[in-house]
Parts: sequence; structure tokens; C-alpha cells
Amino acid sequence: MKREGFTVEIGISTFVETTPDVHTGQVISHAERLREVVEEIVLADQVGLDVYGVGEHHRQDYAASSPAVVLAAAASRTKRIRLTSAVTVLSSADPVRIFQEFATLDGISEGRAEIMAGRGSFVESFPLFGYKLDDYDALFDEKLELLLKIRASEKVTWGGGGSRPAINNLGVYPRPVQNPLPVWIGSGGNQESVARAGLLGLPLVLAIIGGRPIQFAPLVRLYKQAAEQAGHDVSRLPVASHSHGFIAGDAQTAADRFFPSTQAAMNVIGRERGWSHYDRSTYDAARSLEGALYVGDPDYVARKIIDLRKNVGITRFFLHIPVGSMPHDEVMKAIELLGTQVAPRVREEIGRWEASGEAEV
Repeated sequence: MKREGFTVEIGISTFVETTPDVHTGQVISHAERLREVVEEIVLADQVGLDVYGVGEHHRQDYAASSPAVVLAAAASRTKRIRLTSAVTVLSSADPVRIFQEFATLDGISEGRAEIMAGRGSFVESFPLFGYKLDDYDALFDEKLELLLKIRASEKVTWGGGGSRPAINNLGVYPRPVQNPLPVWIGSGGNQESVARAGLLGLPLVLAIIGGRPIQFAPLVRLYKQAAEQAGHDVSRLPVASHSHGFIAGDAQTAADRFFPSTQAAMNVIGRERGWSHYDRSTYDAARSLEGALYVGDPDYVARKIIDLRKNVGITRFFLHIPVGSMPHDEVMKAIELLGTQVAPRVREEIGRWEASGEAEV
């Protein structure tokens, strides 16, 4: 069955990192990095990328605790690019405030805001806002239910739950330009979360940051099966992926420039989580055509994105750049190459493929 209305969208995601420079040890200030990322969003819009995502974190090595504020700073300086969180840690947030913030962003951007809701891969926000990690899953379910109720109706009646009191026929404002305001579900690949997104008929984002991307194809099928069983039109449900990567004029330059900061950042996280040491052999294996790192020249990165669309079924691709702090001019050049060289090649080939009738849901 040919998918209706989709080719593939290409964009950027970032956590607005402020990790030490691997060569000098210097750490950029949060303020400077926030200003840099606004410039990156503006450039992404200028070179024709489709979407830009900013992740929420509450730790020293990331500067964006409020994605909606960062995105709003770029909204009035951009024209077309969609602006999303990546992700909003819904379990430790107030759904009323989240909706209000992104409805405000939607108004400023004239209808380009999105929410990507997830549990989050870091847990600092739970003690910070007074939540217990033992309630990790229950909080997400409760707050997603409330967020969707607010999205569906200007006046909200909600019976309450473990995290907040009931709401009795109260209005939530402002209302967004888009109706409904897009809400995506971010998932690291948990089958339960993927199936839940399908049952709710919500778009899905998969974090494909390790292993082989082809291994995520069964999860996409599970998502679509759940959506179809719940009566949703699967042809209207996009699936996105988020993967680390970097682009330069030639493959060796891309590989050599992206590795040092990526290794440093991955090993900091790895020590926190008990992962094995991240070395060059691990990195180079992930750069292969079968791996989850999208690092190389424009032709190579385009080839990998095309394969991901054809073999896994994604309709939106986020290149997460950088993983650890890199020079701003190198990041800007990679964004330029993604927009001017990679994206057109991907769109052209996927457009031909879909027009041929080979694309299936």
C-alpha cells in the first residue's frame, strides 16, 4: 500500500550541550551556547530543513531546561521550519503549563510548534520537581492523558490523579493556531511505549542511537498494527527517528572531527550507566552502512537516510548534532550540508521510490 502524503522530512535535534572542549578543557557558558543554538535554528530554516528539535535537560552539561523558550527565540527569525521539543520530560512536568508554553510558541511561529513527549533518558528532573522515580511510568501515563484532554478541549474537566488535583471545567489558554497541536511520543524502543503510541494514534519518534537501525523495523510494524487495530488511519501517522551524526565535505574529515567530542560525551554518560568504554573501533563500526551513526560526506549520509526510510519505514529523520561540544562553525557547516546537499538527494530518491508504488505501510 502506498503511503499517502509522506516523502521524508529532514531535520536537526540537539540537547544544547555544554561539555568541556576536548582539546582545551574550556566550557562554553550556558548563555553563549543558547545564543549559538538559536543561530543554528535560523540557518536550518534558511537551508530548507523541515524541523528542529531541542531536548529538555536539568544538568550542568546541557543548557536547555526550557525548550519552548529556546524555540520561541528562533520562531520570529524563521519562516518555515517546524519547532519541537526533543523531548519534553512529561513525567516531571505540569501538562497545563506544557500546553500553554507550546501553544504560545505555536502562536509566535504561526502554527509551527510541536510537542515530543517522553519519559526522558535522564532523571535529574524528578528530585528537582519533587517526584519519585518509583512513579516513573504512572506519572507519564497520567500526565499524557491530561495533556491530550487539554489539547482536545478549551474547557477541561479531569478527575485528578496522584500528581495533581482535579480540574473542573476550567479553560486553558492560549489556544494554539494548529488544531490539534501536534503531540508526538518519543521512545527508546520499548515495545509497550511503541504500542501505546499506536493505540492512541499519536506520531512516534524512535531514538536509534545504537545497534543496527534495521532492528527497529519490527517496532514500526508493531506501532502500525496497534494503530490499525485501534481504528486509526495508519497512512496519516508519521514515524520519526533520532540518530547521532555529522557531515563534512569528505568522509574522513567528518569521522575525525566528530569522534573526539562524541567519545568524551558518551563515556561520561557511560560511566553513569555502567556502559563499556566507547572507543574508536566502536565508533567506526557504528559509522558503517548497517550502523546507527550518520557520519560522513553528504552522499554517504544521504544513502543511510534513504536506507532507513526504505527498510525501517521512518518518514522524518533527526540528525542529532553535536553529541559533545564542537566548534560552532563546524556545526553550522554540517547543518548547511544537511540542508543543501543531503536533504535534496534524499527527497529526490524517496519521491521516485514512492511514486513507483514500491513504498508500503
